[in-house]
Amino acid sequence: MARPRTQKIRKKTAQAGTTNVAMIGAGRGGTALMEIFADDPLVQIVGVAEVDSQAPGVDLAEQLGIPVTRDYRKLLDMERIDLIIDVSGNAEVWHSLQDFHRMGVTVIGGASAKFMWELIEARIRATGEIEKTLNKYQSLYRLYVKETGAVVTEERTRIACEIHDGLVQSLAGVNFKLDLCQQLVRKNPKAGLATIKETKAQLKLAIQEARQVIFNLRPLHYDKMELINALTNYFKSYETKTHIATHFSVTGDERILFPRTKIFLFRIIQEALNNVEKHAKADRVGIKLDIDVDMLRITITDNGIGFDMETVLRDPEKWDHFGIKGILERARLVGGEGRVESKKGKGTKVVVEVPLVDRKKKGDKSNGKN
Repeated sequence: MARPRTQKIRKKTAQAGTTNVAMIGAGRGGTALMEIFADDPLVQIVGVAEVDSQAPGVDLAEQLGIPVTRDYRKLLDMERIDLIIDVSGNAEVWHSLQDFHRMGVTVIGGASAKFMWELIEARIRATGEIEKTLNKYQSLYRLYVKETGAVVTEERTRIACEIHDGLVQSLAGVNFKLDLCQQLVRKNPKAGLATIKETKAQLKLAIQEARQVIFNLRPLHYDKMELINALTNYFKSYETKTHIATHFSVTGDERILFPRTKIFLFRIIQEALNNVEKHAKADRVGIKLDIDVDMLRITITDNGIGFDMETVLRDPEKWDHFGIKGILERARLVGGEGRVESKKGKGTKVVVEVPLVDRKKKGDKSNGKN
């Protein structure tokens, strides 16, 4: 049998009031008993008898510093002994033990001993399964934390680029125009007024870009968490910025979605549309959102130049470059799956599906915090 707790076992020193146990048999039963007694401060195994030197409990007894003998009769002669447990399964040994009598010494064997070690073995096995399950969920948690951290870092980098390439450049241009206005006010007032007008228009654009950056940081108002309104506003801003026509359709009620799912859903759509802007060379994109009791499905289709999926999937750099990895990772973080379909000259389709039934049950138990 497996011995999940063996590595935790340490040698013990005898204490006052300890029950001294002699054990006959170091097979499955003896091993199970040694493992459980090794952690009990009130039990001290003083000797083990086993004729098979390859029995699993022999190595364990040596690790614990327990004397091992091939002749069980030597255990009967030990002075400091309170309990003898026979788990050898040998009928002759058990028959001999029934004739053994000494004041203060108890003998357990036969069916009673078998029941004892099977019960203990079942407990050890159950403990091992619990440890395996805990390790599994700890690994999943570490993966979740790692992927969530990667997504957050990626989001920060993207927003930093937006600020640097958009807002900062616009403000730098406004600053330059103001310097020019300062020079023209006295020399050419008419040209100065025209420059002020241009500067005002440029400043208005910078304000719009600043609002877009703020919106990207917090797309959903946390007091209402209205996904559809947030997406509608985002698509209007996207059309203005990119001149790519967007068509948005939705079926179902967003109120069945958890806040965390809504945020991840918004980021998935945002990432997909960023990819359309950067790579697709499209002039039209469609976003379809279907919400029903069992499944959430997002479909994003563009009429761009497309790409060879097989080539991209074979090259990790292109995988990252086309933004596919970020979309699929975000889908996984809400318990869903994503896929990307594309062909050269045929545009690209992104589909993300998130099951809602199991998540709904879990959410009810955790007050909707998932």
